[in-house]
Amino acid sequence: MAFRDVINKNFNNHSETRDKHWDPALQTHYFKTTKDKAFDKLVPLFKSRKEFEVVAVSKDHGEISFNYRKGRKVFIIMTIIMVKPYRTAIDISATTESAIPFDFGYSHKLIPKLYDIIKKELDYIGTKE
Repeated sequence: MAFRDVINKNFNNHSETRDKHWDPALQTHYFKTTKDKAFDKLVPLFKSRKEFEVVAVSKDHGEISFNYRKGRKVFIIMTIIMVKPYRTAIDISATTESAIPFDFGYSHKLIPKLYDIIKKELDYIGTKE
């Protein structure tokens, strides 16, 4: 990990996934499902967990937004896109709400935990298309 990556991880209040992320835990995750089936499983899952407060759901835009309320408050946007039949990408953006402009890696560490929750509900394929 480069020095720049350490700075970006710890001295920022925002983290997000993408296909070619320097941290393998923050690379886009792919699942063997359709977009609609992913929504049908994930929306009730996050609504039923007390640490999450679902704010908005837009199947048309492929987004679920919610607040994480355990520990620090984090605003999360989960984007669900079907890239091929039965191959759906899920990207996550997390922003920690705080008085200071950095969260010491809190949002960075939260994203893999969210992926772990999702992997219990959907069939995980991998990180690269």
